[in-house]
Amino acid sequence: MIHSLVTGGRGFVGRNLVDALVARGDKVTSVDMGDGPAPAGVETIDADIRNPAAMAQACEGQDVVFHSASIVHTKHNQQRTIWDINHGGTEVLLAAAQASKVTRFVYVSTASAVYEGRDIENGDETMPYSRISQAPYADSKIAAEKLVLRSSGGDGMTTCAIRPHVVFGPGDTRFLPAILDRAKSGRLKFAVGRERKLSDFTYITNLTDALLAADEALKPGSAVDGQAYFITNGEPTGFWDFVRQILKELDLPPIRGTVPYALAYGVAAIAEGWDTLRGGTLNNENGLSRFAVRYMCTHHYFSIAKARRDFGYAPKVNLDEGIARTADFLRENGLN
Repeated sequence: MIHSLVTGGRGFVGRNLVDALVARGDKVTSVDMGDGPAPAGVETIDADIRNPAAMAQACEGQDVVFHSASIVHTKHNQQRTIWDINHGGTEVLLAAAQASKVTRFVYVSTASAVYEGRDIENGDETMPYSRISQAPYADSKIAAEKLVLRSSGGDGMTTCAIRPHVVFGPGDTRFLPAILDRAKSGRLKFAVGRERKLSDFTYITNLTDALLAADEALKPGSAVDGQAYFITNGEPTGFWDFVRQILKELDLPPIRGTVPYALAYGVAAIAEGWDTLRGGTLNNENGLSRFAVRYMCTHHYFSIAKARRDFGYAPKVNLDEGIARTADFLRENGLN
């Protein structure tokens, strides 16, 4: 039996990953400080990933660590907290995993690792890391991914990084809730930008499939060892086309028009500046940050050929089906 540790096991990605590992037959341990019920049949440790003693205990006896815990925060504030968790926590966890002779370490990274505020069309893993600071979140995730990949081979542990892009699905706690909140309150009347910019999206079970497949292929000297992979649905579509489809599925008011990028960016800059003056709020972006506005107004879609080649990744749930499943979940749970 495989012993698997999942950090952020109560979060959106972590919770779905825990379920997939249980279905695979693993003995699963979840580490998290978040709210929510612990998954049935899973050992749950309430601990901070920055705590060396707690991480040493969590890693003891594990075969593989899936590191999905992080703070997603795209405003230019709260830098110290973001870096402390996203990079510092990864550093602590890696050291604990190596000391405990964990053989595999799979890092949930981000496609933002290569984003510099400009169009990316069918980008692949030969793209360099971003050399321009976009937000503390992206910067800290880049540093953490570099640390993970450099650690491959240390004390016999192999590593890889999975870079999803705009993950969605039933149980999403961030992306879709922000859209729905604005739509239901009447604040989502306009799309941002006059041009149709294509984006990749990743249905949640496609991501968990990729994480398990990468783990199963991760061996010393394998093609996956020390590598990073973009993971998406492989179906680039207009960012606002995706939003309109979600709104239509849920019978919410449609978007009526567009506002130019410069205006939206200016509003986001003011909102972000005001938030920073008040100390900076975590998990309260609602899509209104300069980083988010740039994302909406640039092409950013990626090739998944490397993941297909190296560990057989193939998205099983297409975009339309993923949207329909998500809408059904939201209706059934009264969240629409």
